[in-house]
Amino acid sequence: MTNLFTRFLKDESGATAIEYGLIAALISVGIIAGASSVGTNLGTLFTNLGTKFKNTTVN
Repeated sequence: MTNLFTRFLKDESGATAIEYGLIAALISVGIIAGASSVGTNLGTLFTNLGTKFKNTTVN
């Protein structure tokens, strides 16, 4: 029984999986934040372009 408990304490494979999961989660949060920022900036850009086209006159 103590041999089984000792092997369980030395096993680090679960810790590695958790570390990879945390890294993946942090990368996902970064991608989502970046995409949100880019989306907002693109929305503003297209709104400004639309306003400029709307206010132009044809000669």
